[in-house]
Amino acid sequence: MSDEYRVRDFMTSPAKSISHDARLLEAALILRSTGFRHLPIVEGERLVGIITDRDVSRCAPSLLGNITPEEYNAIFENTPLERVMTRAPLTVTPTTPLREAANLLHQRKLGCLPVVEDGRLVGILTVTGMLAVLLGFLNDTTPQASPAEAR
Repeated sequence: MSDEYRVRDFMTSPAKSISHDARLLEAALILRSTGFRHLPIVEGERLVGIITDRDVSRCAPSLLGNITPEEYNAIFENTPLERVMTRAPLTVTPTTPLREAANLLHQRKLGCLPVVEDGRLVGILTVTGMLAVLLGFLNDTTPQASPAEAR
């Protein structure tokens, strides 16, 4: 693979994001309705955190417990994202070599890397998107991440 490939050539942009002052319910609804697994959290355009579908599942109370539907819903409605998000996630820039980004995803066992430029969220690079790149190479076609597959 050429060192000329950069994150900007394969990232999904713009990245779907959510405001830092949103509630867990809003994030859960976005993740469920879009099928995305990662949702960057922004204050203005500045990345401040990330939440994943796994985070949402981890925050949900067990349905096997003694909890009413109202109590269950209240947890989602009343939990601020700032309380449950991963703060200051590892990021890359659009000019980061793709090889370096792939190595970060692999070595750190990450599902995505938000792409930040001058403090602003400009895109997202995901493992699913990287698999699309790999398939492009294996199929001898021009590799590119598809926005529908990239999250």
